[in-house]
Amino acid sequence: MIRFLTQRGFQGIVVLLLVTFVTYALFFAGNPRNVAQRLAGRQATPETVDRVYENLGLDQPLPTQYWNFIGRLLHGDLGTDYYYGIPVTTVLKQGAPVTLSLVVGAALLWLTLGVASGVYSAVHPRSMADRIVTGVALVFFSIPVFVLGFGLIYALFYLSSEAGWDWLPAGDYVSLTADPLEWVRHMILPWLTLALVSAAAYTRLTRSAMLDVLGEDYVRTARAKGVGEMRVIVRHALRSALTPVLTQFGVDVGVALGGAILVESVFGLPGLGREAVVAITNQDLPVIIGIVIIAAVAVVLMNIIVDVLYALIDPRVRLR
Repeated sequence: MIRFLTQRGFQGIVVLLLVTFVTYALFFAGNPRNVAQRLAGRQATPETVDRVYENLGLDQPLPTQYWNFIGRLLHGDLGTDYYYGIPVTTVLKQGAPVTLSLVVGAALLWLTLGVASGVYSAVHPRSMADRIVTGVALVFFSIPVFVLGFGLIYALFYLSSEAGWDWLPAGDYVSLTADPLEWVRHMILPWLTLALVSAAAYTRLTRSAMLDVLGEDYVRTARAKGVGEMRVIVRHALRSALTPVLTQFGVDVGVALGGAILVESVFGLPGLGREAVVAITNQDLPVIIGIVIIAAVAVVLMNIIVDVLYALIDPRVRLR
């Protein structure tokens, strides 16, 4: 286990270095002088723009800037926001709890809904219930996230408010530590928006995996020995069918920031997704790098967790 974690940790460091370097390279390909021009103002003289450009350190070669960035990163310094002059760590600390609340809550919801509906559909193949479940999953899978978000706001906020049922807010954010119940109320619609599209994919994935496993010899043997149907499904079939589901789950949670950008924009959540949009628009490299690092760390950690779960679910898998 220790050897495995050490190897994956080293791989994670390599991934972080590659991702951050590519981000730097793309930034320079987009003409970073525009940042100095924007900060100096439209009426600034070329000399003023040059001074701003030099003060930001953008006049240095790309390798030099990247090496300085790595040195600061080792000391926990991600730099300073170009436009507001505050540490990037402060920006990330403000947005990270919001995005973490959104992604973790939605991930647990889509995994639960997707696996449960997929198992039910597989256990009742070609039945009316199976057709309904797969049909509903196909519909949600085809709906863009932002369209689903606006639809849920209209159906569960606007129409319910018109009917006098004002129980689901459609915007703002309440911290978990400030009021847990209000935090849940304000996050239900964002969770549903991000989760329903992914849950539809997990329904189809779980159904397909379960149908394959239910036809295996060891499942038929368990049934022939008189093992209860529920135990066959949960202990034998589902356990094996979860392998592709976990693989997909590790990828989806790590890259859920892309979906979070749209959801946070629809519901006005002050998370990292909205910060990413602003940073990319303004070419604010330090903030972009900070968000990229968080996303890369999330991908690496989720893949390590998934590998460990493989070993727990399937005894044939060994971590090495």
